[in-house]
Amino acid sequence: MTVTEEAPKASAADPVPAPATVLPSREPAEVPPQPRRVGGTTRSDVLALCGAAASGLSIALLLFGKIAPLSGTVGFVVTAYAVSLVIYAVLVGLDHDGPAVRDRVMTVVLWSAAAVLFIALVLVIGFTVWRGRDALPHLNFFTQDMQAAGPLDPLTLGGITHAILGTLIMITIALVITVPLGLACAVYLNQIRGRFSRFVRTIVEAMTALPSIVAGLMIYATWILILGQEKSGLAAGFAITVMMLPIVIRAADVVLRLVPANLTEAAEALGAPRWRTVWHVVLPTARSGLATAVILGTARGIGETSPVLLTAGYTAALNADPLHGPMVSLPLAVFTFVKSPEPTMIARAFGTAVVLMALVLVLFVIARVLGGRGPGQQSKRQARRAARVSQRDAQRFEQRRHPVLFLQPHEASASADTDPRTGENL
Repeated sequence: MTVTEEAPKASAADPVPAPATVLPSREPAEVPPQPRRVGGTTRSDVLALCGAAASGLSIALLLFGKIAPLSGTVGFVVTAYAVSLVIYAVLVGLDHDGPAVRDRVMTVVLWSAAAVLFIALVLVIGFTVWRGRDALPHLNFFTQDMQAAGPLDPLTLGGITHAILGTLIMITIALVITVPLGLACAVYLNQIRGRFSRFVRTIVEAMTALPSIVAGLMIYATWILILGQEKSGLAAGFAITVMMLPIVIRAADVVLRLVPANLTEAAEALGAPRWRTVWHVVLPTARSGLATAVILGTARGIGETSPVLLTAGYTAALNADPLHGPMVSLPLAVFTFVKSPEPTMIARAFGTAVVLMALVLVLFVIARVLGGRGPGQQSKRQARRAARVSQRDAQRFEQRRHPVLFLQPHEASASADTDPRTGENL
């Protein structure tokens, strides 16, 4: 038998002890993972890149100068670049995980490729301008033709006016044919999608890789040999059209695919027919991309030489008639000038190339001005026209709602003598 002692009773004078509480131990909160930066550069990235470049250059110098019997500038640059990439990946891997390392390395590779392409473009343009610097300062180079100038004549005699005019005429003919046909075919492939859309798409893709000499031979065989027409700027325009058309169709088709489907669905839900949806919704939305497609086709066609040589012939005199007589273009003039061993003719060739590049730049700017605005961006003229159309629509809606307020005076007096409920005369 267990005897328990009774606890002494607490009196009212004794203070009440505070209850003993034990707080549970809390584990340290986990720090949420920080999002990885996908853009921008930090100080550590710059230092790692500079260190990797210096290390790659040093190792390449050792390999090509001391250790290995290697030689060659190209091999030295490739070796230094490859070693730099490896060292940069190792340095980035000390502070980041695998995805970050791959991201930084691919960023360096893409920036390097862009830099190489930019340097190549600058070298090509700079070399062309430098070699043509002797011919460009002369005003007669832009105002005369080569009818009275020969290979031994100085640069103060003769010019390329006939080539400039011929190029403008040929590319204008090609654009007049290519732009409506190319855009219509792209709309057919993307919006209509008829029975022969796959066949047409296959033909367009096959024509994209068509050699330019084949296009010139086709026009030469059909237009000149079979139909009996003479060599002219019109025939050259047809040959350039064959080269430009698949480029414009492919590029325009890709651009039209990017138009959101909900825009066309909304237009058709409002009752607009298909042609009105394409004309007022699809084409304005893709206007900037379509301008780019036309620029790509123009750049392809304006630099063709062999089709022009087969279909337009060659002349040293100015000919502004595209229907009769041979006509020369800027690329064909460059090809003819550069074959001569005389320094003056070679200078004319490089000067003509500079003019050709400037002409392409001018056409690019014009196309950007005409079609460079994005969807919803209107010029001042288009904004005023839209405002006038909106005012006419508002008046028409108001007239339907309150027809009596918009009646003529004689119509209003006649309607006042008529019972509005029955239409009978009072």
